[in-house]
Amino acid sequence: MAERALPQGPRPNQFTEYYTKQMINARFPRPRAVVFDLDGTLVDSAADLGAALNRLRQAFDRPPLDAAAVLRLIGDGAASLVGQGFAIDGTVPGDVADLTRQFLTLYEGDIATRTRPYPGVTTTLQRLAAAGTLLGVCTNKANAATQRLLAALDLARYFHAVVGGDGPARKPDPRHLLTTLDRLGVPADAAVMVGDSANDVGAARGAGIQVVVVGFGYTKTPPAELGADALIHRFDELPGLLGY
Repeated sequence: MAERALPQGPRPNQFTEYYTKQMINARFPRPRAVVFDLDGTLVDSAADLGAALNRLRQAFDRPPLDAAAVLRLIGDGAASLVGQGFAIDGTVPGDVADLTRQFLTLYEGDIATRTRPYPGVTTTLQRLAAAGTLLGVCTNKANAATQRLLAALDLARYFHAVVGGDGPARKPDPRHLLTTLDRLGVPADAAVMVGDSANDVGAARGAGIQVVVVGFGYTKTPPAELGADALIHRFDELPGLLGY
């Protein structure tokens, strides 16, 4: 398979730096709605997810996974996290759906022990909400866990629509994001998606929505190579990027 050609201009070994600068300098028309991913975008939840997964693994005499291994598993929902979390060093000991229910019981009981919003998240949400922007969450995390976590971190009050990954469509399927926009009552051309992964970019592209990626999340691909419209390295860069 042929390698993808790099754009003309910067030399290949300068591409990532060049592209990052172009995305940082991007600007958007002020949107009516902003939809956020959750884990790795609004909150750093890896420690609590890892703790619940390791407690479940311990029940099956599996050793704990380290933080780096857990990070590589986050992003596709609880069932994927659990399935891969066992398959990483052996067979999955039973039905994934049943194991996922056990995981969620463990996780939801300790959902915000170590999880915190990223720096600048709360003030940014306050600023966007004060300007009349409709805010939503579109996450592959189970809806009940999402609602519980947002409430525990006192973030739920900022969001007009929260759509978890329980339905028939989950990111990168654009229907997941379009469902969120439908609940906000905003068309795709008046919204922006903010996320941290290929799933977020894929959903946004499929839905015809501009997308911003953060440089501090859980992506397995370098953020500058995800193909987003803009890249931010601090959450407080978002309002200026969006014209606020």
